Amino acid sequence: MSSTAAHPDQESPPRFTHREIMVTMSGLVIALLLAMLDNMIVAPALPTIVGDLGGLNHLAWVTTGYILASTAATPIWGKLGDLLGRRITFLSSIVIFLIGSALCGMSQNMGELVGFRALQGLGAGGLMVGVMAVVAEIVPPRERGKYQGVMMAVMPVAMIGGPLAGGYITDHFSWRWAFYVNLPLGVVALLVCWFTLARLPRGTGRVRIDWTGAALLTVWITALVLITSWGGNEYDWSSAMIIGLAVLTVVAFAAFVLVERRAAEPIMPLSVFGNRNFTLAGALSFIVGFALFGGVTFLPQFQQFVQGSSATNSGLLLMPMMLSSMVLSLAGGAVISRTGRYRSLPIAGSVLMAVGLGLFATMDTGTSRTVTSLYMVVLGAGMGCLMQTTMLIAQNNAPLKDMGAATGAATFLRNMGGSLGVSLLGSVYATTLTDSVVSHGGMAAGSGGSASVSQMTPEVLKSLPEAARQVFQRAVTDGVSSVFTWGAVVACVGLLIALFIRHVPLRGFDAPAAGDTAAKPGAALDDQAATAGAAPAGG
Repeated sequence: MSSTAAHPDQESPPRFTHREIMVTMSGLVIALLLAMLDNMIVAPALPTIVGDLGGLNHLAWVTTGYILASTAATPIWGKLGDLLGRRITFLSSIVIFLIGSALCGMSQNMGELVGFRALQGLGAGGLMVGVMAVVAEIVPPRERGKYQGVMMAVMPVAMIGGPLAGGYITDHFSWRWAFYVNLPLGVVALLVCWFTLARLPRGTGRVRIDWTGAALLTVWITALVLITSWGGNEYDWSSAMIIGLAVLTVVAFAAFVLVERRAAEPIMPLSVFGNRNFTLAGALSFIVGFALFGGVTFLPQFQQFVQGSSATNSGLLLMPMMLSSMVLSLAGGAVISRTGRYRSLPIAGSVLMAVGLGLFATMDTGTSRTVTSLYMVVLGAGMGCLMQTTMLIAQNNAPLKDMGAATGAATFLRNMGGSLGVSLLGSVYATTLTDSVVSHGGMAAGSGGSASVSQMTPEVLKSLPEAARQVFQRAVTDGVSSVFTWGAVVACVGLLIALFIRHVPLRGFDAPAAGDTAAKPGAALDDQAATAGAAPAGG
């Protein structure tokens, strides 16, 4: 496969001083904040958006369309960065994201909003993979931990600030400003990155884009997400629609693998999966996305419906988890840069993630905010240990010439895990909630038929009689507990994966990458991992 050969015309990575790295990262931080903040800032505005534009049946697609587009676009952006250079592709993704944001704010119906959110997602996919690929290009793996720790600290800011800003904007301004607020931040990021990324290599100059692979990737991802979104809700699992989508997923995935094996410049070079550590890190990234994002997405349901928090305050109540994540991310990055050891972090993170999710599964209608805050600290610590370390391991075991594609593949797996986690656990939540309401006699008798499960909002819940309110709160608790129980089970699988990760010394730019050998790339990758695995595994 030609993509495994070194590109003779590819420029060597420039050497950046610490000051130059920090200046460059200022623009990257803003861009990453945009991508992460957008999904969080829109969530509190969704009820108002539906009330204004209508189309309740399309509500889920406002989020799903964004996630799906960004997930499918991530490996494509990563490969384009390898071919055309990080700077031009990264700046292009910012522009697309800003255009999508402006159009979302101008939407006149739910159909337009879903379509423009998908356009936004296309740009967001480039932002997320672009940030990590640029950091990988300007900072050697041996020093990358402390810088990626700073990047990962953006996530808590987005997850706390997003719901707060979204709730405030919705309460005091128009919901459209939840999208327009991206524009000034995006312009700043665009200007900063325009100048700070000028020293980056311009890529190979070869633009043979694997459009067939990109199309097949989009098809099987879309079909798979539709199965998890529609199965058991819109359609029975045994329906012709779900079975047809399952067949399409399998056929498109098989064709995708076949095309990627033969493509000159594959969107997702399969050779990187010949490395054991890269594959394990990717699998752990998928687990992290599934368990963490799939579980945490439904925590505000408990906070608002059971604990009585407002949309704005529910974001603020996530602060213990985010602060814990930030502290562990920064501390872990510093430790990795100082010692070069990292193997203990994914193991400890997986344990903390499983324990945190398990604790959330024990909540009942009487669980206080103080108790949930303590649970959040545990779960956040797991996030901090895992998020940056899995990416660092993946990048350390990928050749520099494929760094964008490898980063895109790792990010893709995490996003795909999040997409499937939200879809599957969302189905679990909805089914459990509905069954619980039915098993407790329903709410119609106590509410005079004025409310139903599908139309329930925190405001409507407050107007219900006490008996009906208790039935629904118990049902929400049952649904959330089921979600976190399954999340904890999946997290235990992540722990098993983490135990098999070997310690491969972090390299500098002058050291060959794990996949840079020309002979038998896949075998050479495993040989290096096995050799390095003979080193003490305590790190």
